[in-house]
Amino acid sequence: MTGTSSWRNWAGNQRVAGVDVVHPADADEIAAALVRAAEGGRRVRPIGSGHSFTAIGRPDDVQVVLDRHDRLVGIDDSGLVTVQSGMPLHRLNAELAARGWSLTNLGDIDRQTVSGALSTGTHGTGARFGGLATQLRALALVLPDGSLLRCSAEENPEVFAAARIGLGALGVIDTVTLQAEPAFALRAEEGPARLGELLDGFEEFMTSTDHVEFYWFPHTSRCLAKRNTRVPLSEGLTPLPRWRGVWEDEVLSNAVFAGIVAAGRRRPAAIPRLAAFASGGLGPRTWTDASHRVFVSRRRVRFLEMEYAVPRAEAPAILTELHRIAKAGEFRAAFPVEVRVAAADDIPLSTASGRETAYIAAHVPARTDPGAWFAALESMAGDVGGRPHWGKLHGLDAATLRTRYPRFDEFTAVRARLDPAGVLGNAHLDRVLGPVGC
Repeated sequence: MTGTSSWRNWAGNQRVAGVDVVHPADADEIAAALVRAAEGGRRVRPIGSGHSFTAIGRPDDVQVVLDRHDRLVGIDDSGLVTVQSGMPLHRLNAELAARGWSLTNLGDIDRQTVSGALSTGTHGTGARFGGLATQLRALALVLPDGSLLRCSAEENPEVFAAARIGLGALGVIDTVTLQAEPAFALRAEEGPARLGELLDGFEEFMTSTDHVEFYWFPHTSRCLAKRNTRVPLSEGLTPLPRWRGVWEDEVLSNAVFAGIVAAGRRRPAAIPRLAAFASGGLGPRTWTDASHRVFVSRRRVRFLEMEYAVPRAEAPAILTELHRIAKAGEFRAAFPVEVRVAAADDIPLSTASGRETAYIAAHVPARTDPGAWFAALESMAGDVGGRPHWGKLHGLDAATLRTRYPRFDEFTAVRARLDPAGVLGNAHLDRVLGPVGC
């Protein structure tokens, strides 16, 4: 399927009109689209669900939409699951759960496609756990010349090493194989906390159980702390009553919060009072449910996001300074700041490559200028070698990113070999990776 169309991402801050759009159903159709573009001197960008805030998926000429390339290929007895690249994570989670399997870790949104989540370095939280790409065991790439390259630790290992987080710059992903594990549950404990206490005991708190995170409400000292502990399914599930889930997760966290955000847009001076009101409604709750239902939260209020990965030990100082300038009234932030952690990994363009990592994520409402708020986070993170999430807003270019990633040139060398003409590029990749071969 082909045609001409316009496109916008989930947040609405990236838009383009009049691009050629291809909806391939298999690897042969992906290959044909790439070869046609290469022969015509045009550039191609693959796209999944459009959940990135950066222009990483914004096409200059041709867009390859993977919504028809979204089937389950198979699951073996060891938990290796192979899917086509356009399958959304929420469908993969359902397919795995129906067969008694779970992914080891997930982010808190499951609307992304598997390939999009992998390509941008999507992660969850957990001091002993890596991002989604650490669960990858193999993938097949359709290259700009139309060939299919199968990659794993044993087959084309140098490409596999780079392509685990490939930014869609090495090839269009055909299939991925992930290592699942026997299905498990999470015991979720949530409740209010004070920022000072969390920062004073940051390492102890963030490693206190399997998956820990917290949300800090700027202009206050209030936080929502979340601790998720892995437990066997055999111990039984005690999910939230349906009425409570609807009330707290849909009405309060989405509908009421949307009203607070809207009020803050109309009257920015009221944001500190609104933040205090929003955080004041937090109450403790504990429940146990299937892992994917605890990891994931619904996000119906649209926003823009910046997230920086910093050495774990540096996070308390950055958050302390953000709290100071928030109290000083140097910016207005209606959305809470999300704080997570991850284990070190060995992926060249992973934000956790080679170091134990803390993630600090700032948000503003969609159609809002992030201004000094994002600039403050970026400056502080930069002072400690922070690395921006590949799918979230930042102002860095290839020259700076090369200094943040020791294996940056290893990735760009693979890119130059697989796509010497830069068919899979766009203006954004020219900025963050440099033109092909440079």
